[in-house]
Amino acid sequence: MRDLRLLVPAAAAWVAAWGAVAAPDAGIAPWLFAGACWAVAGLTTAVLAGILLVRRRNAIEIPRPARARRIVPFAATALVSLAACGLVSTAAALGLDAREHSPLQSIAAEHSTAAVVIELTTAPRPAPALWFDPAADPPVRLEGRLIAVDGRAVPAVPVTAMGSAPSDGLDLGALVAFDARVAALPAAEAAAFRLRPVTELEITAAPPPWLGWSAGFRSGFAAAASALSGDGGALVPGLAIGDTSAVSAELDAAMKSSSLSHLTAVSGANCAIVTAAAFALAAALGLARWIRVGIALLALIGFIVLVTPESSVVRAGAMAVVVLASIASGRQGGGIAALALAVVALLTLDPWFSRDYGFALSVCATAGLLLLAAPLTGVLARVMPVPLAALLGVPLAAQLACQPVLVLLDPGLALYGVPANLLAAPAAPLGTVVGLVGCLLLPVLPSVGFACLQLAWLPASWIALVAHGASAMPLGRLPWLPDAPGAVLLSACTAVALWLALSRRRRPRLRASAWTALILAVAIPFGMLVGAPAVSFVTKPGEWDVAACDIGQGDAVLLRSAGETALIDTGPEPAALQRCLALLGIDRIDLLVVTHWDADHAGGAQAVVGRVGTVIHGPLDGERSSRVLGPLTSGGAAAIEVVAGHRGTLGDARWKVVWPKPGALPGNDASVVLDVDAPGYRGVFLGDLGEGAQSRMLSSADFGAVDLVKVAHHGSADQSESLYDELGATVGLIGVGADNGYGHPTDRLLDLLADAGTAVVRTDRAGTAVLTANDGGFELWTERGAGGVGARP
Repeated sequence: MRDLRLLVPAAAAWVAAWGAVAAPDAGIAPWLFAGACWAVAGLTTAVLAGILLVRRRNAIEIPRPARARRIVPFAATALVSLAACGLVSTAAALGLDAREHSPLQSIAAEHSTAAVVIELTTAPRPAPALWFDPAADPPVRLEGRLIAVDGRAVPAVPVTAMGSAPSDGLDLGALVAFDARVAALPAAEAAAFRLRPVTELEITAAPPPWLGWSAGFRSGFAAAASALSGDGGALVPGLAIGDTSAVSAELDAAMKSSSLSHLTAVSGANCAIVTAAAFALAAALGLARWIRVGIALLALIGFIVLVTPESSVVRAGAMAVVVLASIASGRQGGGIAALALAVVALLTLDPWFSRDYGFALSVCATAGLLLLAAPLTGVLARVMPVPLAALLGVPLAAQLACQPVLVLLDPGLALYGVPANLLAAPAAPLGTVVGLVGCLLLPVLPSVGFACLQLAWLPASWIALVAHGASAMPLGRLPWLPDAPGAVLLSACTAVALWLALSRRRRPRLRASAWTALILAVAIPFGMLVGAPAVSFVTKPGEWDVAACDIGQGDAVLLRSAGETALIDTGPEPAALQRCLALLGIDRIDLLVVTHWDADHAGGAQAVVGRVGTVIHGPLDGERSSRVLGPLTSGGAAAIEVVAGHRGTLGDARWKVVWPKPGALPGNDASVVLDVDAPGYRGVFLGDLGEGAQSRMLSSADFGAVDLVKVAHHGSADQSESLYDELGATVGLIGVGADNGYGHPTDRLLDLLADAGTAVVRTDRAGTAVLTANDGGFELWTERGAGGVGARP
């Protein structure tokens, strides 16, 4: 039980770090937050010291009561927890102070550019190439530390950037120089600034030797694995070193929907395999204990450099270091103690880990394995053989521990996650170990190394097969409440379910009450989310092209072509958007278009965090745009600022941006306007453009007749008659809320559409509306019947 007490300081440090890094966003001075933590810790120390003095004075005269003996351990735990809170909050205050005094702050406020030099802290990750010159270097996303601004050395702060990059030399530890536009990010974001290169990236210094060696291994491994066929070849680098650059969007979606994506994220299991193998090899050579520990530590550091120090890798590495230190000292290292100490140390090193989903999932999975795997295996062993119980108990423990965090990313439960993990679990270690051996042997024994890759292809292909099979099964995802309420409810349900499964005490009334509470806690939200929408889900068409979501006063329009999906704006609330996505069966957004930063167009972005491939947007607007883009990019999306002329594809559809012009200031009149040419229809989506901007756009672009128009600004009166006359659309979509207080849609706008021969589909009357292109027209399905078509106020 003493081992578990260290969980309290770790949890307290996490909460403190979570609050400390966001303190400026809430208007709280970071040093005030840290001072409060230390003040409470000092007061607790004084109280504890007083208790000890009183006990010492009265020890001879009065026997110590049992209650008094219990006070000190609890007080000591509280003191350690408060000290951890003070430590991480001080680290956060120091980091926030460096950000506040960075010269990039004033450059971001002035919307100007700066010559910057950054040191890469991870290997570059590929970014979508649709908006870049095919003849140029491929685009990549960079994460690094700011080294210099306008030729002057500056205190290091974390930054993120994306742009075309040279193919050689850009790797972990390299120094990269370029001119960039700067946007400040919210304090809670891991990166302090987002840099948009306006010049070519130039490598000014190669990685140092202790980092540079890994680049050749990674590139050689990726090149060799590309010779392997199918999804198995794409997964081999992911299993071995976490390189998922070759994984297709389809396979990535299948891995996520089947809860298998963690297999390609380097975590504690990978670090444990490497460390244990090095330690065992040193022991087989008969080396002394401290030499074995040293060799294992060097192997661990080399592995972290090879896979690059992502948050989950750093957490696993820190935990392994704690365990190795305990072995070197001759003391037994408890798993929970190592995990708790690693969490506190890493949050002190980087308090922003507290808001990193990868770090949270890594910690939760490890804690679940340490705390739940053995008890669950014991329960399952009552009804099945022990080996099978262990195979099922391990993934079940990790899944239960991680699910509340996963709900924050995607408000749904993967029903086939545990069976899929059970089927894939035996293959994962083989693919990881053999693939890693192949990576290390390729430079020295290419034939043997490639043979290892071919052997690793077999388990990797099996994992891909399981992922595709699980994702294709019906009813694979159970909707759940989004955001923090959903995570809290799921945590409570999990705790009650575990108590019912693991408790051996027979308390019929208490157990009956627990069962009742559990059933109600699951049934009520499930009924709210599934009950009414289920009828609509069954009756809506299976194939459709355009859908206007009913999200109140705001815009959220979905486009679909050849299995790919685009979302234009997100509406004001995540819950409303999530309801629409669930109704339409949308799990993945390949392209998100944020037309501008008003809340009624961008406020629901949290609903798609972790589910977006690429987000395009107009001119940045300081903190307003950062609050939207920060979580999206942290969830894996690539963010691209676009202007008129940018083009791309969505399945079989082609799209181009016709507005805004370069240099536009953020606002309604700088809305991103998309012209989409899809099989069966052509549509224009106008954002919130006003009449003046519509007229300027019309004079600079040749639209001609279209089939569909997303009406600007929810049907306000500020519209260009000439634009709607030229478009002559068959259908006009209006995203508008009932009784919105603005009088939208206005009589003037409805008259313009009537004169142009455009039928109106408005979400306040129709609810969510689905359009299917058919023989030059559209088939319409709505939640509330056909009353939404052409209806007037």
